[in-house]
Amino acid sequence: MASIAPPPSASSPDAARDNQFDEYKLGAGDKVRVNVYGEDTLSGEFLVSGEGKVSMPLVGDVQAAGLTVNAFQEELRQALAHDYLKNPKVSVEVVNYRPFYILGEVTKPGEYPYTNGLTVFNAVATAGGFTYRANQGRVFIRGKSDTREHSVPLTGTTLVAPGDTIRIGERLF
Repeated sequence: MASIAPPPSASSPDAARDNQFDEYKLGAGDKVRVNVYGEDTLSGEFLVSGEGKVSMPLVGDVQAAGLTVNAFQEELRQALAHDYLKNPKVSVEVVNYRPFYILGEVTKPGEYPYTNGLTVFNAVATAGGFTYRANQGRVFIRGKSDTREHSVPLTGTTLVAPGDTIRIGERLF
């Protein structure tokens, strides 16, 4: 009989990182697809600007950064309902997430596009793999809104979020 592993405790670094994916917040560099039912001229793909806003036809700039997709969808619905449309039906989805960054002991450090479900191992593979000096037991991750990096064990399930900076440290011989 297979045993089921208990969920990570709420205070563990993995649990904290998993919670951030449950409530993904939009940020500068994200590209969203907006569909306004029956209004093709208001629908399309839009980029969240450096100021954290999406410039929409008819209503102008709408705050997106720091909001979940559902919250942004509601903000947009309210903006359209205010003076322009009667009971607008709006849906929003993320088309492209902001990139992640990887540095340290990888072959090709740099900026790479984010994909859903990205793990640190996938990120390292994207960056050409580990160098021979890489510490393959721990990784340092700094989230987009973090002021400092966090050291976490490097496992096959260590997730990366859009905008994260990953640093692969050097191992001690």
